[in-house]
Amino acid sequence: MSDNQVHGVAGLKKHKIKIPGIVFMIYCLVAAGAFGIEEMIPISGPGLTLLMLVLFPIFWAFPISEMVAELGSVLPSEGGAYVWAREGLGEFWGWQVGFWGTIGTWLQQAMYVVLVVGYMEKFIPMTPVTAYVFKILIIILFTAINLLGIKEVSRVSTVLSIAVIIGFSVVAIVGFLNWQYNPIVPFMNGEKDIVGNLGGSVCIAIWMYCGYECMSNVAGEVEDPQVIPKGLIIAMPLIALSYFLPTLAGLASVGQWENWATEGENAVGYMDVLIQHLGPAFGIAFMVIAILSQCSIFNAYIASGSRGFFVMADDHLFPRFMVKVSKKRKVPAVSILIMAFFTILLCQWDFTTLVMATTPLMLYLYMAIAVATRRLRKKYPVEERKAKGLFVIPGGRLGLHFMTASPFLISIIALYVNGTEYFISGFLMLAVSLAGYLVCKWIYGGLSIEDPVNHPLNPKTKLAFGDMMQIGVYLTLCGFVALLGSVFLYLYEGEWGESYYLEEYGCGFFSNFWGMLDTCRIGGILLLAAGIIVYFIGKKIEVPTQKEQDTRESIHYIDDLSGEIK
Repeated sequence: MSDNQVHGVAGLKKHKIKIPGIVFMIYCLVAAGAFGIEEMIPISGPGLTLLMLVLFPIFWAFPISEMVAELGSVLPSEGGAYVWAREGLGEFWGWQVGFWGTIGTWLQQAMYVVLVVGYMEKFIPMTPVTAYVFKILIIILFTAINLLGIKEVSRVSTVLSIAVIIGFSVVAIVGFLNWQYNPIVPFMNGEKDIVGNLGGSVCIAIWMYCGYECMSNVAGEVEDPQVIPKGLIIAMPLIALSYFLPTLAGLASVGQWENWATEGENAVGYMDVLIQHLGPAFGIAFMVIAILSQCSIFNAYIASGSRGFFVMADDHLFPRFMVKVSKKRKVPAVSILIMAFFTILLCQWDFTTLVMATTPLMLYLYMAIAVATRRLRKKYPVEERKAKGLFVIPGGRLGLHFMTASPFLISIIALYVNGTEYFISGFLMLAVSLAGYLVCKWIYGGLSIEDPVNHPLNPKTKLAFGDMMQIGVYLTLCGFVALLGSVFLYLYEGEWGESYYLEEYGCGFFSNFWGMLDTCRIGGILLLAAGIIVYFIGKKIEVPTQKEQDTRESIHYIDDLSGEIK
């Protein structure tokens, strides 16, 4: 591992952040309270919801945190998942993972601003203009905090996290002291079958546990980046308990499982535990906690999301102005400011639209992280890691298989049960991601600029050697996923899909269920054909000529000779 891989991008200031600061930042990035779980309860029923809150930490959150801990230990690099995929899967896939993770974070940024103002509107009636002004003020405030540096972000995250944890602890205590109902009855929503009960809740549960990889994006600014894997080990069970205990206590003390929701005139939630048993004043105080919760997520996500394109720009895979740091604070100021401007534009969108654009990207990201984890095991053997005291997923090969296979399979399931409109919207983002790599590679050159020996350009395509075949694989995988989706979604939503999407969207592409399935089927066939053709074209033109091979060998010989002389 080179110094750049371990210590991140040159020019960034390093800070001494202790394990508690890391834990609270991870808590903000992933959870910041149990808000959102309310939507699971009427969909699945209280018993099944509580069971999922027990199982998802085991089969989803724990494996992801273990993978991130291992990858962050062996490659504690600024840029996190982008660097892991670049090192394990190559430049092309590294760019895709970097784009999916970063643009997903940028889109989620706007979601949390929308939620903050949504909670504020319950106290203060606002016109659309007033609400937008409040959104801008929130963005300015937390952008200013991030411009001060990662240590200040950690301090704010610590304060906000403690406030949120105290708020939900009070909910849990009050709820348990006023236990009145059986919290697991009914076990499921009797109006749906088991598939219907699980479908929507799986996607919410995944969303609730997203974000473990985000902390690694700032590893290059932490003096001892090995504190991040240690922080993950503590944060994961803390987050799981902060979801399960208040939900169990709320259902046991308030009941009304069919009315639990985040919005609506008669919506029931965690706040009602305090209102019912302690009085309205405590409910108002808890609403303030809800606002602080969304602010804490927004604050931490600026820090994480602003580093992705920054590191890609440093690798000549994104516009170079993104790599500039502030002179005094040594933070990626340009990237932070551009992210703030992007959020100001997107926070005008509604919450559902932002979730639709974000969810598929995060699922693809976690599948790629699982593959990168396995590939990097071969590149950096376990024996070498243990000799250096680095974290390794426990359990040997069986542990590795479980930790990588479980989230991979859950991601595939969630991709198909999330809804046909979400499934199709993900392909738009995949197309943007592919086009983005081609444009950035052609314009900026990528890794070939700094290291033309190990990352030469193919003179025929002006891409890296092997890129054409990787693009062929990319298109083939997209085609296979789309074609399989046209079959699964017909079986999964065929009985009710036509009426549901027409009622939900009224008009337009997403209102036509059968048209969406036709798009998946025809598009899948075309993508499969295109992928196979591109792959075999690449196989013919990607082999370096003898002259190019001789040149590379000569340069390697000179480098080795220079090293021996030194």
